[in-house]
Amino acid sequence: MFGQVEAVGASMRVSSPKKMGLPARAFVIMLRMAPGGIQNRMWKWWYQKMAKANDDSAFRFMNYGFEDGKGPELEDVDEPNRMFIQLYSMNIRGVDIEGKQVLEVGSGRGGGASWIAKTHSPTKLIGVDFSAKAVGHCKQWYADQTNLEFIEGNAQSLPFEDETFDVVYNVESSHCYGDMSAFVSQAYRVLKPGGMFCWTDLRDSKTMDTLPSVFKSKGFEIVESADVVQEVICALDEINEAKMKAIEEQVPQSVRRSFETFAGIKGTPVYEGFVSGSMAYHRHLMRKP
Repeated sequence: MFGQVEAVGASMRVSSPKKMGLPARAFVIMLRMAPGGIQNRMWKWWYQKMAKANDDSAFRFMNYGFEDGKGPELEDVDEPNRMFIQLYSMNIRGVDIEGKQVLEVGSGRGGGASWIAKTHSPTKLIGVDFSAKAVGHCKQWYADQTNLEFIEGNAQSLPFEDETFDVVYNVESSHCYGDMSAFVSQAYRVLKPGGMFCWTDLRDSKTMDTLPSVFKSKGFEIVESADVVQEVICALDEINEAKMKAIEEQVPQSVRRSFETFAGIKGTPVYEGFVSGSMAYHRHLMRKP
């Protein structure tokens, strides 16, 4: 499948809305004008719309992908989604998950959580997402994985007790949140002392430069940081034709340009922002003292 459909928040900083399809253009104009709380509700509406529009169980990943030549060995069933899985693998690289209590914030269609639960053997992995429809899909698709659970919830007000999890991870999702600071505070709250927070996402370059100070202000120690935009571009290039074909076959022509924008097709604002340097893509691995 064509992977990522969630790049409007990034696109609005690097492009004129005129370059997008009509649905994306209208959404971006509203999003630019909305305060944080309203932005969060708008993203929820958008994801609900996307989940309702596509209930294909083969479409289980919503990210741009990652390729650095160091990807994990995959089962044959996972090979078609290699680029997307490699982004998850990179994000948790160096973190011991076996036998741990793990939380994914922004679990989307559940492909990443399913792969991690299957291959890294946490005692329990909970995926939380603010789209009830997406959570419903996940509960149906992954019902046979006994160490995996999905619930509806808000990243800025996580429905868990303090110090519940050993590992919290977040992949290409936080740019949708109206209040990044609130999310980071919540991640810190639900982690046990010594717990790890694995984060990777895109931002415009200026905003990305401010995020380490946000993480530190909430109490996190940054263990590792990496600029991974070239590896993301490599993945986008690798799967560009397949995504274009999927969009052509499955998306009505009237909204095709919008889907191309969301999917990071070559020539669209986010892709060109990565190439020009106006958009950044980073990974931070953090620890709660």
